Amino acid sequence: MGLRRAMILMALCLSPLPGAAEDGPVRLHVPAALAETGLLGHILPRFSLKTRVRVVLVDDPAQAQVLLGDSGRPVFDGPGGAWRMQLAPAPGPGAERLAGWLTSEVGLNTVLSFTPETGPGFAAPQVVAAPEAATILAGDARLGLDVSRRACARCHAVEEAGRKTDIGSTPSFFVLRAFADWEDRFAAFYALNPHPAFTQVAEITAPFPPDRPSPIAPVHMTIDELEALMAYVSRLAPADLGAPLQAQDF
Repeated sequence: MGLRRAMILMALCLSPLPGAAEDGPVRLHVPAALAETGLLGHILPRFSLKTRVRVVLVDDPAQAQVLLGDSGRPVFDGPGGAWRMQLAPAPGPGAERLAGWLTSEVGLNTVLSFTPETGPGFAAPQVVAAPEAATILAGDARLGLDVSRRACARCHAVEEAGRKTDIGSTPSFFVLRAFADWEDRFAAFYALNPHPAFTQVAEITAPFPPDRPSPIAPVHMTIDELEALMAYVSRLAPADLGAPLQAQDF
């Protein structure tokens, strides 16, 4: 191989491939309200010094790789409200690095260390957890109500109409639904006192011992009926009792 040919091949190896994205500054868009605080002049040079990634501000959000505004992931709170971050589709490694830094402890501490000339400073984002989705079980809820009336209503209030007519020492279904582990408790209610003394679930519980019959009219239930009962209970609104409930048998 001649010297000229070797030099040409080496040059091709060191040159960017046609169509490959070349390194360049990360394009960041922020609203004027944030830019006017002076924050960017504090944090961007520190980011660039640490990462060797340069950042430029662009006026057009459509041209930005990273956007700070009112949509996306919370990054910090401050003048103007809660500031959030969005990444453009296929933002590139530099933009992803900036996004990772902004959401890191180091990035947040850099933001918090900035003191505006006037007005309040910045704070960590106040993230409000989304309410947990209610568990709705599949099954015949109508049959579950019928089973509840037949098997449970003599001790528990199982529907709105009976909430004031149940035995006072036993919690209503609405109260039981407020337990975090209500599903496990209903699924195995037949094993929780006092139910084993008078409850029979076909294919699950053993027959009553001959010398220890049920002290009251026994409750008989199939597995399908138990699943329907749980489907019904899953649709009940949990009672609002204020303080968290303490787990106990029922």
